[in-house]
Amino acid sequence: MSKRQIPSLTALRSFEAAARHQSFRRAAEELGITQSAVSHQIAALEDALKVALFRRVSRGMVLTDAGAQFYPYLRDGFDRIAQGAALVSRAELGGDLTVQLYITVAMRWMIPRLHTFQARHPDILVRFHTRDFHWEFDPSFADIGMISTVKPDNPDLHYTHLFDARLTPICTPGLAQAGMGLRQPADLVNHAMLEVYTAVEDWHHWLDAAGVPQLKGRSAAKYDTYLLAIEAAIDGQGIALVPHFLAAPDIKGGRLVQPFNIDVQQPARWYLACLKERAEEPRIRRFRDWVIDLVAEDPVIAAASARAAAQ
Repeated sequence: MSKRQIPSLTALRSFEAAARHQSFRRAAEELGITQSAVSHQIAALEDALKVALFRRVSRGMVLTDAGAQFYPYLRDGFDRIAQGAALVSRAELGGDLTVQLYITVAMRWMIPRLHTFQARHPDILVRFHTRDFHWEFDPSFADIGMISTVKPDNPDLHYTHLFDARLTPICTPGLAQAGMGLRQPADLVNHAMLEVYTAVEDWHHWLDAAGVPQLKGRSAAKYDTYLLAIEAAIDGQGIALVPHFLAAPDIKGGRLVQPFNIDVQQPARWYLACLKERAEEPRIRRFRDWVIDLVAEDPVIAAASARAAAQ
């Protein structure tokens, strides 16, 4: 078979679905055809490739070695087609730009500043796609994302480093002063330490720097986002550890305080990410330039960066 001779797309779709589900029946249900049709399409594909892709066992069909070798290429090919279709569909929306964000970043940092982007670029409509957990940028859902990651190493993505955040403990003024108070990090033994369980390394990192590693594992309530941990701290439920720029509005407003003058660099760094081939698209470039300007103008981030540089 020459490089330009590609088997029937219908046959390829049938094989991909059957291999993914490990079932001809479920593949047929997904594709809206009969199980017999799936079987015929795969037989035709095997005939074209001159190799068996499935073998029959007592409980159904399983991939042969050749089928298992072929499937990842086909799966990735269909994923790329789906991504391309999604990109074209979004392009047809005109000035829409979908931005993937952590929900805490959206609510505590991006949304209060978004009006400046809309004033600068009224022809671009920003749509937020929020996620709660640590995640890699997903180009099938968004045009660009603001992410926190230790390893910006996806070869398909273009990363723009924004800043390195500082982790700081926060609690209510009353909690910091009540009873024995929080005079030194060892006093945390008498208080609830609120943990973001998707970033358990945060407390470990800070407790090491504060000289009290023996307190690791003492966290009380656990939350899946910094947003919930901050809200719990505001409610007086304990001490949370969060990136300073996310708690800055509440610290400035007096709802929260930093009980210790100890902060450490967050292990993960903050980036903008998008597909490499889309990095210079006008809408993406304008949004990236705006976020870079926001970072440069943010006094909390600037102070954290200066502290990190001085260490």
